[in-house]
Amino acid sequence: MTDMAKPVAFEAVDVERPPLRIFRHAAAKIATTPMMLTVIFVFIGGTIWTMVYSLTASRVLPARDPFGKDFVGLVQYVRLFQSERWLISVKNLGIFGPLTLLFMFVVGFLLAVFMDQKIRFENTFRTIFLYPFALSFVITGLVWQWMLNPAFGLQKSVRDVGWTSFSFDWIANRQLVVYTLVIAAVWQGTGLVMALMLAGLRGIDDEIWRASRVDGIPRWKTYLYIVIPMLRPVVVTALVIVAAGIVRTYDLVVAMTGGGPGLSSQFPTLYVYEFMFVSNLSQGLAASTVMLITVAIIVVPWAFFEFGRRRTR
Repeated sequence: MTDMAKPVAFEAVDVERPPLRIFRHAAAKIATTPMMLTVIFVFIGGTIWTMVYSLTASRVLPARDPFGKDFVGLVQYVRLFQSERWLISVKNLGIFGPLTLLFMFVVGFLLAVFMDQKIRFENTFRTIFLYPFALSFVITGLVWQWMLNPAFGLQKSVRDVGWTSFSFDWIANRQLVVYTLVIAAVWQGTGLVMALMLAGLRGIDDEIWRASRVDGIPRWKTYLYIVIPMLRPVVVTALVIVAAGIVRTYDLVVAMTGGGPGLSSQFPTLYVYEFMFVSNLSQGLAASTVMLITVAIIVVPWAFFEFGRRRTR
């Protein structure tokens, strides 16, 4: 028998079986277990407690069975939307939220475009624009309160210069005070939007700019039809972060206007705080539940769209 006709002997090779799916990335799962337990028992548990006791008539921390004599169903929610103060708070948030989002994103994007031009002293300008975001909203509120106070702020300074007819008393005007909160919020939060947009712009391939120049496409059209659509993930992320923060706005209002004059700058968070810790616990819990649902309406579709779309790829 020739060598070509000899049977070939195959050696047995031990193939290591992959671990069961439940044991994959075991170290990472063990490391995240404490945080997961915290989320389950603190956040989810606290949310369920809030929702359950918002269906009661308890004015203080309840000591009875929530489904006993204190259970009143949706009565607190009916009272909530019959409250003039709550309706004013929602109206103010409806004015404050869209205006703040609009100006933050427009100004933040323009600043990011400016910074993306490889200007001199870029680090200095970036620090200047980001500095307000490093301040607390309490400091921001107090500073803008002083600046806009008609007695010794911007109005008095301009009048002292000689323009005696100048008037800028928005912070004392019931119809305009909410717009002063917009000014302060935009001043503080625009730096964050700028930083996120700038990171997105720096991630765009230079070949796109070269191709647009070769084709003679105006720069503004390149931004409008090519760059901005490519920044969609950054825009959506910034939108969720800013929108969730707007719904929770509290310290800026307390420091700057205190909810006044009268009820003209009331916000849902002020309503929740006063009722939950001062007068009527279950009414405050009902208001906080409505706020939670509002934030969930913003965050859940975004998370489902973003992470669900990645899994289908």
